[in-house]
Amino acid sequence: MTSTPTLPSCRLRFLQNPHQVVVYIVSGTVGLLVVPDPTAGVGGPLVVQQRIRVTVFPRLRRPRGCGTIGQVDADALLAALDPEQRAVALAGQGPVCVLAGAGTGKTRAITHRIAYAVATGTVNPANVLALTFTVRAAGELRGRLRALGGGAEAVRAATFHSTALRQLTYFWPKVIGGRPPRLVESKLPLLREAASGLGLRADGAALSEAITEIEWAKVCQIHPDSYVFAATEAGRAPSIGVPDTGRLYAAYEALRRDRQLIDFESVLELTAAILLTEPAVAREVHAAFRYFTVDEFQDVNPLQKLLLDAWLGGRDELCVVGDPRQTIYSFTGATSEYLRSFVADYPQATVVRLVRDYRSTPQVVVAANRLAAATGGDDALVAQRAHGPEPTVTRYADEEAEAAGVAAAIAALTAQGVPPEEIAVLVRINAHMERFERALAEAKLPYVVRGAERFYERPEVRQALVLLRGAARAAGAGTDATGLPGDLPAAVRHVLASAGLTATPPAARGAVRERWESLAAIAGLADTLAASRPSATLAEFAAEIAERAESGHAPTAAAVTLATMHAAKGLEWDAVLLPGLTEGIMPIVHARGAEAVEEERRLLYVAVTRARVHLALSWAPARTPGAEASRQRSRFLAELQPASKPVTSKPAASKSATARSSVAQP
Repeated sequence: MTSTPTLPSCRLRFLQNPHQVVVYIVSGTVGLLVVPDPTAGVGGPLVVQQRIRVTVFPRLRRPRGCGTIGQVDADALLAALDPEQRAVALAGQGPVCVLAGAGTGKTRAITHRIAYAVATGTVNPANVLALTFTVRAAGELRGRLRALGGGAEAVRAATFHSTALRQLTYFWPKVIGGRPPRLVESKLPLLREAASGLGLRADGAALSEAITEIEWAKVCQIHPDSYVFAATEAGRAPSIGVPDTGRLYAAYEALRRDRQLIDFESVLELTAAILLTEPAVAREVHAAFRYFTVDEFQDVNPLQKLLLDAWLGGRDELCVVGDPRQTIYSFTGATSEYLRSFVADYPQATVVRLVRDYRSTPQVVVAANRLAAATGGDDALVAQRAHGPEPTVTRYADEEAEAAGVAAAIAALTAQGVPPEEIAVLVRINAHMERFERALAEAKLPYVVRGAERFYERPEVRQALVLLRGAARAAGAGTDATGLPGDLPAAVRHVLASAGLTATPPAARGAVRERWESLAAIAGLADTLAASRPSATLAEFAAEIAERAESGHAPTAAAVTLATMHAAKGLEWDAVLLPGLTEGIMPIVHARGAEAVEEERRLLYVAVTRARVHLALSWAPARTPGAEASRQRSRFLAELQPASKPVTSKPAASKSATARSSVAQP
């Protein structure tokens, strides 16, 4: 069962004959050959010209010890839920759609639903697949299920990509033959080589933008020869131009195929193609996974939906969870249309709405509801926490005054007892980070920059893990000649010193500072482990780090977080500051058309709902002191603040006098 999104970005032949992509991707690899039936039109039936005998996929086994896991009281599981969450748990079979607002406990609801189904014998945990989009979110699901126990820990919770890669790696030798192609974790090296071969001059930012374009095209199943038309129709505007991006896309794909490489989109394409064309493979996968849960369903793209449909095989044991108001990745090809049309696809579906907000104070919830109401949406959030301070809106004279004012506000929050790690400054674009880094450094406030890159995939973190494992092996074998200190924190810092960790942070900002912060965060984990287990060894610490890496559980530094609004998705803090709210930034200048502006509103909604207690919004009409005040405040601030409550302006002032000024919102 497949829903075709109505977005122009994905109109072009929704499937684009994805099964033909098998031949296209592997570029002549001997094995499976799938082509469209020449007597049928576009999207017609497929003909498998070469059939290879398939060795069946082994059924998943329950982890060792599952047979002795203690029973969980099913009624106790229900007692821990509110009425709406309980309705989710009781909807144990058939299609279920959970529309979960920000902070409403969706993860609690879906993990209890799985645990309740296991406890009542409705499902075998080995047949349940819980899917999400990030390693961190998958790790959180596994941790919650493990804590609930009773067999729920046997459920597989993973990302779309890791699940597909696991299946593809297993089936490739049996269906295609030989070793699977090597996975390219970053497109940048190949893309840089492709650009050079074409004589295109593209800097790092332009290449990163091209990567986004290529990934958008691939998840929407747009081939290189169709890119220019599709991108033009969708209103895409890469900085190097649509035609050159199309050439770059084609050159990248040619290089990748010539070298027998696959990227993350190829993993999804190939897995779906094998499932859809090899009945024996499909039967075994369908037998292994019978019950599906998909978190953040508003972020599904057409390629992921194709793979999900292949996994389902026409069955309807599917529970989806999402919030259309938090759709902020449309530029990547994601669409909330699948969530919105779920009931049309499954008329018998159970629909449950979660609206009780346990995260934010009533004052923050009111602000979020105002933004949501502007879109004509219903299901307003209902705050469950005690009252807190009113959100604030501040007008600064210029960006320099704004950065200093934000730093002063953070200093005031920490003086009130808010821990630095519970404070975040969220900006619309990365380019705005630097002025806040400078202001926080001048105010001697600790901070960390959080990007889209996963913590454990950073080069310095990988290097640190290798060094720690090596030191642990040497110490365990009694061959350590490095003179490691006796206590764990000192030993870890001694090892990390060779990777660049120093006792004090570097004065430099940017990459140098970020590298130091990563290493310091690992050292902080050693302090935490030693405090809870004084006898912990270096080997135990290395094992702890490896487990954290697998679950995506990044360390939390005792520092203020600087991040983009997109990178903040799924996170929360006691205090959130949102500066730079001017027209051209929020909404961003290239947000053309009503839908693009609505996505910007949803992005601000996501940013606002990251705050538990304190919420501060600000803007500045001038870029530099003395410059023309030509900028207008964001149109969204008018939705957050009634006209009867004017904002008190904050003029340019000395850094010692940049304390926050604000007007309380009702």
